[in-house]
Amino acid sequence: MDNAHLLATLRERLGTGIIAVGEHRGDLSLTLAPGAYYAAAQYLRDDPDLAYHFLENLCGVDYLGREPRFEVVAHLVSLRHGHRVCLKVGAPEASPRVPSLTPLFPTANYQERETYDLLGIAFDGHPSLTRILMPEDWVGHPQRKDHPLGEEEVAFTFNQDSIYARKPFAKS
Repeated sequence: MDNAHLLATLRERLGTGIIAVGEHRGDLSLTLAPGAYYAAAQYLRDDPDLAYHFLENLCGVDYLGREPRFEVVAHLVSLRHGHRVCLKVGAPEASPRVPSLTPLFPTANYQERETYDLLGIAFDGHPSLTRILMPEDWVGHPQRKDHPLGEEEVAFTFNQDSIYARKPFAKS
């Protein structure tokens, strides 16, 4: 199915749930309303003529200064037909939440946890939305553009004695 036909089918199903459409190098990109995000992914997966069974990637983006500030981007692939589609959904800064795709694509589990851990975007319906990279006691989300930068001097042969003298641990 070509992109024009796929888009017409999705517009028929989702109506105003499609906010914006783009195409890059032959791949269709859809910006969706939060209420249409899960429905679009489910339709793309379940329709036998489409067969987008593979979630290639899911990540979050921080557009500091824009509303909605956050965006979740999911790339679906139809291995049967050799087609890709990109689904985007915005999440407001005040309460960054979008539906989880884990019930549809089990591999979304870890990708959504990483997005939650690093950007603070919550996924409604996720079976175990917990930190995956950062320690449990970590405060904040380190990939947010407003997260304070930390600084720790790196020990090299020329400065290691002065660094280890300032640290509460011994040189190994």
